[in-house]
Amino acid sequence: MNFPEQFLPAAIAWPAALIAVLALALAASRAPWRRLGDGTLLHVWLGMCAGLMALWSIKAGIKPGLELHLLGATLFTLMFGPWLALTGLAVVLAGITLAGHAGWGSFGANLLLMAALPVLFSHLVYALADRWLPHHLFIYIFVNAFACAGAAILLSGLAATLLLSLSGIYAGSYLGSHFLPYFILMGWAEALLTGMAVTLMTAYRPGWLATFDDARYLHRT
Repeated sequence: MNFPEQFLPAAIAWPAALIAVLALALAASRAPWRRLGDGTLLHVWLGMCAGLMALWSIKAGIKPGLELHLLGATLFTLMFGPWLALTGLAVVLAGITLAGHAGWGSFGANLLLMAALPVLFSHLVYALADRWLPHHLFIYIFVNAFACAGAAILLSGLAATLLLSLSGIYAGSYLGSHFLPYFILMGWAEALLTGMAVTLMTAYRPGWLATFDDARYLHRT
């Protein structure tokens, strides 16, 4: 991911930028900023942004524009909810763009693929699990964290493959056999790291998880 700006034609880049601006405006207006009034949580939010900047900078490349890295979007969503997660990931993307790992012309497309899409998916999975599945610690960790994180990065990879195919830079058949399959491996790594981080936080720092409540998820254990 992290598309170079020269890879995206104006017919894709400009609509993506407009949608990204609208998504950021919505996130900024609905984000529970008061939650960051707690100095500890503000430091955790900023620490997540800094940590993900480093994580997104560590990437493997197949060919120009075909770069892979972990996202951390599901973890961010579970910790701070979708609106603060999206604004935080926008800060992350701005940081790596300033560092030269992506172009400003592709900022909108990158934000939609690497932030908005996985955050929306992660929040949807959490909402559905919260409504239809038992409120059990195992469900929270395995479904909302482990499985959701792996599926989220696979979804982003599928969307990135489709966008690259539409841009005409690489053939769809090449992307399907040489780019998309790597997201299966990335999905496993994303799922494992997210699951471990959430497991540790439920045990030692439950206050860092906006979507977790001791009384709700531990009353049957």
